[in-house]
Amino acid sequence: MQDTKKSFIREFFKLESAGGILLMFTALLAVICANSPLNQYYVLLLDTPVEVRVGALEIAKPLLLWINDGLMAIFFLLVGLELKRELIEGELSDKRNVILPAVAAVGGMAAPALIYTYFNINDPVAMKGWAIPAATDIAFALGILSLLGSRVPLSLKVFLTSVAIFDDLGAIVIIAIFYTANISFKALLVVVVCIAALYFLNRRNEDSKSLYFLIGAIMWIAMLKSGVHATLTGVILGMSIPLYSNKDKNYSPLKSLEHDLHKLVAFFVLPVFAFANAGLNLSGISLEQVLHPVPVGIALGLFLGKQIGVFGLCWVAVKLRFVSLPKDMNWLSLYGTSLLCGIGFTMSLFIGSLAFGQTNVNLLFDERLGIIVGSLISGFMGYMVLRFSIKSTNQ
Repeated sequence: MQDTKKSFIREFFKLESAGGILLMFTALLAVICANSPLNQYYVLLLDTPVEVRVGALEIAKPLLLWINDGLMAIFFLLVGLELKRELIEGELSDKRNVILPAVAAVGGMAAPALIYTYFNINDPVAMKGWAIPAATDIAFALGILSLLGSRVPLSLKVFLTSVAIFDDLGAIVIIAIFYTANISFKALLVVVVCIAALYFLNRRNEDSKSLYFLIGAIMWIAMLKSGVHATLTGVILGMSIPLYSNKDKNYSPLKSLEHDLHKLVAFFVLPVFAFANAGLNLSGISLEQVLHPVPVGIALGLFLGKQIGVFGLCWVAVKLRFVSLPKDMNWLSLYGTSLLCGIGFTMSLFIGSLAFGQTNVNLLFDERLGIIVGSLISGFMGYMVLRFSIKSTNQ
């Protein structure tokens, strides 16, 4: 049983690493398209209107928003599934494994937000993006770790993943509370009914995925119309999928769906999202735009804020003997991992689209510049520190 669990974990990290590498290539491809003669076709593709109409019900959005509101709901569905499994029987089911990643995640969200706020406190429009540097991109971070090969301790990967799970949970709460439009209570009533139906199915341990997906689709439409961001549907749906089947004790609907979604998310959903959102056009960018408090606050929040928050709070917690470092980890490897937490690519871009996507502020600055710069520096420095740490440990 223990060997099976270890095999599953190794397969999971291998898959995430490959997805992270593909994410890098698609992001680079987006930047190339945005800064070449292909830019007009790139913009035209993302602005392509896509409309779905059933009677009086109409959903009309450009392709970019279908990707951000619709396709990313699948990503959040996987996040919900992973979170539930980890809390019930995974690494986070043991309270001893929860404290350090939770402390790291709190510090890793608070410090970057404070640094961003320091640079933008006097600009109400810019302050909409305070949560952008608070996010960590697990696929990118594990992609960097994969470059170090099999020498990376499993405990380090588990710690990084646990931090990212808490980080995602914090991001979900932030999106639900701070990034909502005008609320439609009629639509929210439909959402509540859908949640009640999902709860009923979960209590019965119903393992028919089609029932969950049908209710989930209705809830996604209602959430979209309610003003609350539609991707939260994915989290709610994921948390409602039962871990065990009532009909077959050897079958887990949650694990089965999680396994099926991993490849879809890693090799399609996140790369498509990266391609659609990372296309930063560098032509005509002035020094004033580069040094604008928004990209500067994001870049420094990701690079300095993450390492200060993650490493600093972990150091305090260990020194106060609230918790101990995981096996096979030392202070240098923890610091390198803290740097990797500064890779905020996917979630940072997503929150950035919520904060500034419906305004014209991108004429003054482009938050993607800070995200890309901060993530690249964090990834490079994290790789170098961990490479030295692992090399010195093996000697």
